[in-house]
Amino acid sequence: MGKYAAKEQARTKTARTTQESKTVKSAGARRRIMIWVSFMVVFMSWAGYTYISQQSQISAKSAELSKKKVEHDTTKNTEMQLNNDVKRLNDPEYIGQLARKNFGMYLPGETPIHTEETSP
Repeated sequence: MGKYAAKEQARTKTARTTQESKTVKSAGARRRIMIWVSFMVVFMSWAGYTYISQQSQISAKSAELSKKKVEHDTTKNTEMQLNNDVKRLNDPEYIGQLARKNFGMYLPGETPIHTEETSP
């Protein structure tokens, strides 16, 4: 074996080693990519589940809030009516009107006028 044959053999061996190392590096890179893809799939699945879960909770809370707002408005209107009635009850004229209308009580010297209601 001459110098030339030894160099050729070394070059062939180096080429095989380089090719094998590329194959090994390629397999390692593929494995890392698969691990990364698997992690991303798991993470995105968890994120999707969390998003859908929170959306359903938000819609339930929104419906409850709208019911509470309607109830609050109704209560406020009732409170305003009652406050108005309390103010009117402090007025002696209003008390006199109620006494005449509900209890048939009249001031001395007043002549009650009764009207008959006709039903259709």
